[in-house]
Amino acid sequence: MYAIVEIAGKQYKIEKGKVINVDWLDSKENESLVFDKVLLLANEEEITLGQPYLDSVKIMAENLGEKKGKKVRGIKFKKRKNYTRTLGHRVKYSQIKINDLVVN
Repeated sequence: MYAIVEIAGKQYKIEKGKVINVDWLDSKENESLVFDKVLLLANEEEITLGQPYLDSVKIMAENLGEKKGKKVRGIKFKKRKNYTRTLGHRVKYSQIKINDLVVN
């Protein structure tokens, strides 16, 4: 059983017990989360589509903490002016564990 869920404007394929990295969520570590924007639910024998969301399905998850992504570097450069500048940043992710898919 898996589902396609919208979290923070992006879509993720989730299954029970799976740990995924999503865009940073403003929640504390070990806090329980509920996601109700489920777009698709698939069992072994049938697929249910929402229009746009399924009202009868909720996702129970737990925030495992914050994680940083790979460093992205950028360079500013102006020719013949002896100017270079290196910029960089790391994207913050929230690591969540899917505890249960609740179907009413």
